[in-house]
Amino acid sequence: MRNKDQNILNAIRSLLTSSGRKLGVGLLLSILVISCAKMGSPDGGWYDETPPYMVSSSPDDKGTNVKSRKIKLLFNEFIKVDNPSEKVVVSPPQLEVPEIRATGKRIEIQLNDTLLPNTTYTIDFSDAISDNNEGNPMGNFTYSFSTGDHIDTLEVAGYVLQAENLEPVKGILVGLYDDLSDSAFLTKPLLRVSRTDSRGRFIIKGVAEGTYRIVALQDMDGNYSYTQKSEMLAFSHDSIKPFWMLDHRQDTTWIDSLHIDKIKLVEYNHFLPDDIVLRAFTSSLQDRYLLKTERAIADRMTFYFTYGNEQLPIIKGLNFDEKDAFIIETSAKCDTITYWLRDTALVNQDTLRMDITYLATDTLGQLQEQTDSAVEVLSRQPYAKRMKQLKQETEEWQKKQNKLRKRGMPYDSIMPVKPLDVKYNVSSALDPDRNPSFTVPAPLAVIDTSKIHLYVEHDSLWYNARYLLENTGNRQYELRAEWRPDNEYSLEIDSAAFIDIYGNASRQFKQGLKVKSNDEYSSLFVTVEGFAGQHIVLQLLNAGDQPVKQVSTDNGEAEFFYVKPATYYLRMFVDRNGNNVWDTGDYHADQQAEEVYYYHEEIECLAKWDINRTWNPTSRPLFSQKPSDIIKQKADKEKTIKNRNADRAKSMGITYIPKE
Repeated sequence: MRNKDQNILNAIRSLLTSSGRKLGVGLLLSILVISCAKMGSPDGGWYDETPPYMVSSSPDDKGTNVKSRKIKLLFNEFIKVDNPSEKVVVSPPQLEVPEIRATGKRIEIQLNDTLLPNTTYTIDFSDAISDNNEGNPMGNFTYSFSTGDHIDTLEVAGYVLQAENLEPVKGILVGLYDDLSDSAFLTKPLLRVSRTDSRGRFIIKGVAEGTYRIVALQDMDGNYSYTQKSEMLAFSHDSIKPFWMLDHRQDTTWIDSLHIDKIKLVEYNHFLPDDIVLRAFTSSLQDRYLLKTERAIADRMTFYFTYGNEQLPIIKGLNFDEKDAFIIETSAKCDTITYWLRDTALVNQDTLRMDITYLATDTLGQLQEQTDSAVEVLSRQPYAKRMKQLKQETEEWQKKQNKLRKRGMPYDSIMPVKPLDVKYNVSSALDPDRNPSFTVPAPLAVIDTSKIHLYVEHDSLWYNARYLLENTGNRQYELRAEWRPDNEYSLEIDSAAFIDIYGNASRQFKQGLKVKSNDEYSSLFVTVEGFAGQHIVLQLLNAGDQPVKQVSTDNGEAEFFYVKPATYYLRMFVDRNGNNVWDTGDYHADQQAEEVYYYHEEIECLAKWDINRTWNPTSRPLFSQKPSDIIKQKADKEKTIKNRNADRAKSMGITYIPKE
């Protein structure tokens, strides 16, 4: 109780033992109410800045030969437990979820699994416990007991990062196996577990001496083993042997947020290893099956698979001839396949019936041919509906022409055919290493390059410039040329340069282009050490951690030209299969995700400047590589005592000396 409250009670006692007895009970109650109302206010005395602590437990903390599954922890003051379902971790892991209740000064835990013999149990509360009134955190608190005759006290610590971008993985399960076979992760629950915090940091406690393998798992089904291919995981074949050694560290106490009180050298038990890094990924190889067939637009149908395969489905038409009926487009991973209908008569057929034969995963997890018979693919745009819409558009056009005719204005007697709507991605200001591109809404039957003209200005005269029109896939085209800095170009495309398979022709297009000067750019030259003879890919990243330029190299020398002035970051991955794309891993194939590294500092690129960097990606541990400015998973604010007494003392002009 605070001093001021005690003084008030003494005054009340004095009144009751003297003439104060004559005071009405109502007055005394008023005094008590006023006193209670001021207990939490700043002028009611010093704040309570003492964290709670455990005064007793049943069974005893670090007790041995324990048989009870019901645990009671008693604290010196009223406490609360923040988010126990996420923050409190019981190890060994419990298949039946433990019950954890905080009431008043007590925490009660009911373990529902049968206790294992000769096993150390740890209940790690992390920073979840704080006092109920002021919120003073107790700090990282772990309760432990053993069903055997001794307590295992070793610890293993480290980090879990996303393999693709080194982002910390929050809340993923990390565990140990003493069975070193590869099948243990698939068939047995984890032996001891922990969860990562917002920094991706984990500490597995209560570990016995021995040799272990370590894994991480986003356990979707709660069985503490890798049974679903959709679960994020990390694994390592390196075995670890936990141990400890005496070490020293500096312990700093603060008067306030700016002033140090004292620094002491403290001896402690240093548990190792404490710097394990696990790279987590999700395998792309899931069970393959056909998700759906869709014909949202009458002129095409699309098959959606859970993942791709180079062997495309075989279609046998039941109410149409499938021979030469389609133009086929596939997504980059071949998991989405679109069939364009060549014949307008087929487009106007509302229902297409067919047998579809494709590769699908069988009950043994193997790809086998499967046939779906008599599949009906219905158009969401029926022929009658499209004809009705066309009739409405025609009538509206005729009304408009009739109005023009009656007013004596020019009008048309024949409704023009809708042109092919080509999307031109052509900027008037062009980077020297960028090419104009076009996208067409349907596959092309005709590309007439004689109707595509590129001119370059030289000494006020215009000359023909050479170009190459390249199909980059799925109705996208790129116009490639030698774009000389500071030169002006004119791209002129005549009408009907592009005609699609339905006879729709493109309109005329003209666009002037000015290629930017070299003086507007920077150049970045990177020498990568330690990866000689390996095919690596370097990516220049913006502030959103997204690539803006990419360079591959086999000799460790990477050159980025025409870099716009800005602040960038640098990422590298080892491209083991040479496809210039980062690839994930697969536990069943014993394949890790391709290694990713980050340059630990930002790179400022200035116009007219050449920037040089020498980089050894393995010189820093992975968990400290990615610059904090582009980490999306930010660390949670650490719970600390608020030091409000020091602030209050400062406002009063006195010195506050905290209790030891």
